[in-house]
Amino acid sequence: MHDRHSRQELFQPIGKEGQRKIRSKHVLLIGAGALGSANAEVLTRAGIGRLTIIDRDYVEASNLQRQQLYTEEDVLEKLPKAAAAYKRLHAIDSSVEIRPIIGDANIEMLQDLVGDVDLIIDATDNFETRMMINDISQKYQLPWIYGACVGSFGMSFTILPGKTPCLNCLLQAIPMQGMTCDTNGIIGPNVQMVIAHQTAEALKILVEDWDAVRTSFVSFDVWRNQYSTMKMGKAKRATCLSCGENPTYPYLDVENHTKTTVLCGRDTVQVRPPKVQNLVLSELAEKLKHLGYEVKGNPYLVSVEWEENRLVIFNDGRALIHGTKDLTQAKAIYQRILG
Repeated sequence: MHDRHSRQELFQPIGKEGQRKIRSKHVLLIGAGALGSANAEVLTRAGIGRLTIIDRDYVEASNLQRQQLYTEEDVLEKLPKAAAAYKRLHAIDSSVEIRPIIGDANIEMLQDLVGDVDLIIDATDNFETRMMINDISQKYQLPWIYGACVGSFGMSFTILPGKTPCLNCLLQAIPMQGMTCDTNGIIGPNVQMVIAHQTAEALKILVEDWDAVRTSFVSFDVWRNQYSTMKMGKAKRATCLSCGENPTYPYLDVENHTKTTVLCGRDTVQVRPPKVQNLVLSELAEKLKHLGYEVKGNPYLVSVEWEENRLVIFNDGRALIHGTKDLTQAKAIYQRILG
């Protein structure tokens, strides 16, 4: 299929030389949900040489509304998303080298993988993993593309170590709420908008058209017809512990990550955030009730029914996840509810 990428090669900023570069590159994609599956498909169709996909989850019926690689058959088989993505992507272009990793992205895994990676794409669903990606990016001088979407709101930013502010800098300038798709919902067109920004930036980086890379932070609301870009050059901080003059890469320190512990004899996992929170439990309870969850509470805790599990959330952000001894599952449930 020698003409597979002919239309892409006709696009002057890519051309045959750019196509050759795309074919020689390795992208690490973290997450294979809505953003991840769409990013993976675009990159595969574009002719990426190697694609490594990390995801800890399996395909559920609620995914099919927006996660474009998956089918009802995947749901019935409860296929891990990374495996289901590999199956579909291999059918699209069998010449692309795809490595699916079924697991939770952690510090050790990422540090082992990034040796020959050219670009990292964020398609995860929580800021703890994103901050870890950010420090990996800065430590190993790898570009990465941040993307997030919830409801009808989406955003994206391209981070080039040594040139742009990092995500740690960005969070000081643009406070971000802990909303998730499980608590605020999401619509498909929003996913596609974020994907368009992420994959366009990815192609620019892969063909090494650095002058074309967008250095502004873009955000939009596809339902309310809002679109904005913000120049972020002044957000870069010399004192930033991730990208400043004396970086310590704090998010590669295991002490700054969510802690999980199986409670002896109770089929329960305790999840504790890296830093003590000060949750307003009454507001949290009302929000979750409004979203349709079965919620009970008192001045000391909020109890939430979550499918086959029950969460008991305390003021300090600590939670007990009843009905499981699986640490990864408990952590995922916690992040779905509390962001």
